[in-house]
Amino acid sequence: MTGIDDTVGTDADAPTGLDRAEDPFGSDRALVERLGAQQKQFNDFMLGYKFAIDEVVTKIHILREDFNNTHDYNPIEHVNSRLKTPESILRKVHRKQHPVDVDSIRANILDIAGVRVTCCFLSDIYTVRDLVVSQNDLDVIDERDYISNPKPNGYQSLHLIMEVPVYRAREVSQVPVEIQIRTIAMDFWASLEHKIYYKYGGEVPAGLVSDLSQAAAAANSLDLKMEELHRQVRGGAEPDDTADARDRHPLAPPADLLAQYTRAVGRPPHSPESPLR
Repeated sequence: MTGIDDTVGTDADAPTGLDRAEDPFGSDRALVERLGAQQKQFNDFMLGYKFAIDEVVTKIHILREDFNNTHDYNPIEHVNSRLKTPESILRKVHRKQHPVDVDSIRANILDIAGVRVTCCFLSDIYTVRDLVVSQNDLDVIDERDYISNPKPNGYQSLHLIMEVPVYRAREVSQVPVEIQIRTIAMDFWASLEHKIYYKYGGEVPAGLVSDLSQAAAAANSLDLKMEELHRQVRGGAEPDDTADARDRHPLAPPADLLAQYTRAVGRPPHSPESPLR
């Protein structure tokens, strides 16, 4: 009587070399596992900065909504954030000649997480600054006022490096976040300057650098004039005498600045396409 042969483990059933699952990494397995562990550690490291951005943006949105609810004026116009890419972080580490490891990056690169607050008026910048700094769970690591002391190229903004508590499942960590506070005019100029330097790879023609500097003076003059109008509207003050205002605002531009500004940005400030409108 014949039947089904259910014998197990005969030589005929043994898998051949082609049937066996082979390790595609072979002798490189240890290296692959080590790189995988490092990538996982770095991803976790970056996640902490993403959470810190979320914390700061939430705080600023709360302030903005609170102003809308309880005041007739809101100093916060826009809020943006960015997380540096790994490539950008490594470029900065190499440029500053720091060791390339997580502990070194944590200690030396303090602008991985960034939040930008845009305001309408100069006085708003310091209002927002005081509201942020007064929060007792945030600590100021560093503060740089490029409005009172602009950079040589004309850049203006208020920079705060704040230490932010991030509550995670396994620990509470203190993460630095850079907060930049600036007016719309400052933001417009900084965006233009960044695009120009990116286009020319940092080697900007001298004439264009000069025009950018003049454009910065024009943006500053605009901010000063808008602040003056803002004071008049809110405080009922009389308009400043032109000569007195010029004495108080030494950065007021020369008579031919409009033409230089137009060359730098490609269109006059009153152009319909201008983002300053």
